[in-house]
Amino acid sequence: MNTVSKPIIPAPAPRSSRPEILAEEIIERLTYRIGKDAKVAKPHDWLTATILVVRDRIIDKWMESTRKVYETGAKRVYYMSLEFLIGRLMRDAVSNLNLMEEVSDALASLGVDINVIAGLEPDAALGNGGLGRLAACFMESMATVDVPAYGYGIRYVHGLFRQQMADGWQVELPENWLAHGNPWEFERRESAYEIGFGGSIEVISGHDEQPRYVWKPAERVIAAAFDTPVVGWRGKRVNTLRLWSAQPIDPILLDAFNAGDHIGALRESNRAESLTRVLYPADATPAGQELRLRQEYFFSSASLQDILRRHLQQYDDFTSLPDKVAIQLNDTHPAVSVAELTRLLCDVHGMDFDQAWDITRRTFSYTNHTLLPEALESWPVPLFERLLPRHMQIIYAINAKILIEARKSRNFSDTEIRSISLIDESGDRRVRMGNLAFVGSHSINGVSALHTDLMKVTVFADLHKLYPDRINNKTNGITPRRWLQQCNPGLTSLVREAIGDEFLDDAEKLRALDKFATDPSFQQKFAAVKRTNKVALSNLVASRMGVKLDPSAMFDIQIKRIHEYKRQLLNIVEAVALYDQIRSHPELDWVPRVKLFAGKAAPSYYNAKLIIKLINDVARTINNDPSVRGLLKVVFVPNYNVSLAEVMVPAADLSEQISTAGMEASGTGNMKFGLNGALTIGTLDGANVEMRDNVGEDNIVIFGLQADEVAKIRSEGHNPRAIIEGSRELSQALAAISSGVFSPDDRNRYTGLIDGIYSHDWFMVAGDFDAYAAAQREVDQIWTNQSSWYEKTINNTARMGWFSSDRTIRQYADEIWRA
Repeated sequence: MNTVSKPIIPAPAPRSSRPEILAEEIIERLTYRIGKDAKVAKPHDWLTATILVVRDRIIDKWMESTRKVYETGAKRVYYMSLEFLIGRLMRDAVSNLNLMEEVSDALASLGVDINVIAGLEPDAALGNGGLGRLAACFMESMATVDVPAYGYGIRYVHGLFRQQMADGWQVELPENWLAHGNPWEFERRESAYEIGFGGSIEVISGHDEQPRYVWKPAERVIAAAFDTPVVGWRGKRVNTLRLWSAQPIDPILLDAFNAGDHIGALRESNRAESLTRVLYPADATPAGQELRLRQEYFFSSASLQDILRRHLQQYDDFTSLPDKVAIQLNDTHPAVSVAELTRLLCDVHGMDFDQAWDITRRTFSYTNHTLLPEALESWPVPLFERLLPRHMQIIYAINAKILIEARKSRNFSDTEIRSISLIDESGDRRVRMGNLAFVGSHSINGVSALHTDLMKVTVFADLHKLYPDRINNKTNGITPRRWLQQCNPGLTSLVREAIGDEFLDDAEKLRALDKFATDPSFQQKFAAVKRTNKVALSNLVASRMGVKLDPSAMFDIQIKRIHEYKRQLLNIVEAVALYDQIRSHPELDWVPRVKLFAGKAAPSYYNAKLIIKLINDVARTINNDPSVRGLLKVVFVPNYNVSLAEVMVPAADLSEQISTAGMEASGTGNMKFGLNGALTIGTLDGANVEMRDNVGEDNIVIFGLQADEVAKIRSEGHNPRAIIEGSRELSQALAAISSGVFSPDDRNRYTGLIDGIYSHDWFMVAGDFDAYAAAQREVDQIWTNQSSWYEKTINNTARMGWFSSDRTIRQYADEIWRA
């Protein structure tokens, strides 16, 4: 280990958390950091001043955590993810430091409401859906359970997009979350790295030496680091989220500018900055595909250069890298890191290929999040070779090593060889990033028990045969700090009153709540908390959309990325069928229901955007039909993000987790809803299986085809037309949609969408409709007995502790990272 004599710096004195001291510090930051007199300060000024005061207390613990790792030589975990959906940070940080009451009192003494200013903080536009929110939960849990960790990602200027509705259609607008700066982040000018693209490779050979390869990129950009501290529960540890921003080497071509080419003079700046402007740029064009690959390599290379620099600061060489460093690849986006680490060890640090490959494989582990072949990224070989020529050579070398091993040691057939190859040759040659991540990692984990089992027999069946000990399961989890304590303070207070505070440190202690599930007094209090949360959501919907909701109705909520396999289409088709029944049978005692949707569709995913339009068209018709008598309302809430979820999740009575069985890897929304006392209606897919096992079959409503049944129907032949013709409610609902009942301005708008259900029904909308509709009527029956309803929902809250991300991270640390 390298030892460098450094001056001893005394630790700072502990900072007071008394409200009067906090108030003084807020005024000091307001005056000297922001330059505002308290008499004229605006709410956003108070927000920034408060963040700076809280941030200073985090910094003390941040530096202490960092020093401890250097002193002990502890193994570090590096979590590489293209998304970190961290949401707003102030309330999270204040709560985790146990300063909520003190900061609230300090602000109140200054005439400021903490809830008002906290609502002004923009959501960090660093993710899209479950993948990014999982990464955020994991970062918080790693700090909570004392795992030294860095998160690595991209500092997107505009994120995915801000969603607005124009006549019911999704419109994508840029997020501007950084428009006024980010008081949580620190630029690290010393941590800047050159990232290359294109160019050529020079081979240097000596008489007695192995040839050495020197990549000479044709284009370079700078990756600049911005750090955000991530504080764990009770401030035990503070870890680092390091995000990369792309900057040009030459910000302006002055000769061109002075020659009058004012736009062309900025082309290098524009080209570099495009790398970190938008998350998931549309890849329907070759230029979009290239930008995505550039993004993935940009942040992967910068992160690995940073990791190797830090390691050499502390250790003599890289032979100890797997013992001191664990790198987790969150999905296939950072999979190019496998080739990049091998390149850095070989070409930059002079290691031979076999040793570099061994170190690479023992350092990386890979989390798979999908069984959808199209989501396991692949890149055209010509694009990859043009952009990353040296990496293409390394990938061919890795591929040769793997295929020879498979043929010689395992006697793989030609079909099996084609399956495990890093190069897909079924059409135009493509680099398979999922296979690269698999062969380059010592551990490959799924994110639910069912998903992990399916990985072994579907997308990675032959690689599992080659490496049977690598695939393992780590069921996802959520942080209970964000998804109970912070988003649902009313329920948190009620639970503390009932069972004490132990659950705040160990979510599995929530089990003690079970004995209150049948207590009428507790049920009444539980229902009152739920109604308060539903009123809050009703107020939000009224203010944003002008739609009035009845908090006494059942709030039936589906919030997630819009995708055909998540089956928002099944949900809205059933809503149409219910609408028909309510109008046809006004004499029946229908349960009042509000169906709420939220989520974003990928800009180039036409069918997903069409489903959003359909939901809005159906909503317009139903909500304005007096014959419904307010018994059914449909609402699509635009611009779904973490902050919106924090309002919708606690307000849900019914949680829709209805993906086509075998297609959802895990899901974490199901866990958030369950923890906050919602009943789940769902298929046996993803983590729903383990939820059923934990909460009990009587406390969840399961319906529909199972994963093996879906696979069998698809392989043997599916006849959706016969199913539709045999189901009166389904056929009438589809006919109404297809014929233009909900789209009088364009009667053919949904013809193609509905034709897809008739012709192939890949996502089993017809296949599962009758079972789904029957399950919804079962839900109605449970709702009519409120005592039974709250018994089930209280049991859900009590039995969701196992789904804490603290448990998941401990399993990663013990079984994969050895940290």
